[in-house]
Amino acid sequence: MSGRDHSVVEDENTFLVKHADLFLTEDEMLDRPARRRSLNGRDLVDVSLATIAAGTTAIVLRLTLDWNGLMSTVVWWYLLFVALYFVLVRDRTSSEVAVDKAVTIVVWSLAALIAGVLGWMIVYLTAKGLKLLRPGFLTSDMRSTGPLTTGGGVKAAIIGSFEQVGMATAFVVPVAVLTAVYLNEIKGRLSPFIRFIVNALSGLPSIVAGLVIFAAWVNNGHGFSGAAGAAALAVLMLPIVTRTSEEILRTIPDSLREASLALGAPQWRVVLRVVLPTAQAGLLTGVILGIARAVGETAPVLLTALGSDATNWNPFHGPQASLPLFVWQLIREPNLRQNDRAWTGALVLVFLVIALFALARLLLARSQRKLGRSR
Repeated sequence: MSGRDHSVVEDENTFLVKHADLFLTEDEMLDRPARRRSLNGRDLVDVSLATIAAGTTAIVLRLTLDWNGLMSTVVWWYLLFVALYFVLVRDRTSSEVAVDKAVTIVVWSLAALIAGVLGWMIVYLTAKGLKLLRPGFLTSDMRSTGPLTTGGGVKAAIIGSFEQVGMATAFVVPVAVLTAVYLNEIKGRLSPFIRFIVNALSGLPSIVAGLVIFAAWVNNGHGFSGAAGAAALAVLMLPIVTRTSEEILRTIPDSLREASLALGAPQWRVVLRVVLPTAQAGLLTGVILGIARAVGETAPVLLTALGSDATNWNPFHGPQASLPLFVWQLIREPNLRQNDRAWTGALVLVFLVIALFALARLLLARSQRKLGRSR
């Protein structure tokens, strides 16, 4: 092959690579993943022009209408910015593209706003609570600590929270998973009624759960205890774990069930040996989400466990502290040192919840990878 023929072949190969889309069928085009769009130079110019024009208009309106609040000016600037950006993109392209880009701007801006608010809250809480965050704060309680003395910590609250949430989790996990299996795998006659009850409980106010346990247990001669607080937390955790478990079981491919049943396995063995092991990571994620919800509740624990300055290792006898109660009780006192302890306790609680949600995300990603391999 001569050098000219070789160059012609290279040109043909280059053309085929660059224009491969021309030779794909319709089905192949639908199967191809969509490429991520990026902002080009013209989009940046439109954003800049809309920002400047909206800012100028908002300032003129503030001076003309004598607005005193900065928030109203920012809101009007944002609305004008979205409208002007839509007009600029529509004049350059089409209405469909303009709507798509305007909605994209709204979604990204709101997401950035929410992330910024959450970040500001964490930074503010860290700045307020880092003052007293020492190892001794985690290993001492408030039994011999006065409002004006140094020392004291969240030992009693941490122990109480772990015992109460642990007892609630031990009760909720088997009941919730079995309920989810009944709703998704068995699908018996009571499934609609049970699903209605679970959905209704998911919207139950937390203080109502505390009132129910208070009336049925605490006020019935048994007194305040950590076990009563665990019962109230279990009422809140049960619908969350049940609904999450049911959704996870729905993601299991039916091909796994059909293959197991085709081999002659009974349904209970299919659920026990195939469905539940495949959904293990997702079910654990639902449990962690339920724990994260329960660990920060104050109202139900206030009506059932009451709280205590001393460390109570026995959740079945006497009042018991918890982290939300620790924060709520100390932040209400008109004393700066007690308020500092409350901020530090809130920081410990937030870090605990963040750790639980991070663990839930890792387990969910692991479950999705496992499901992808099984398919």
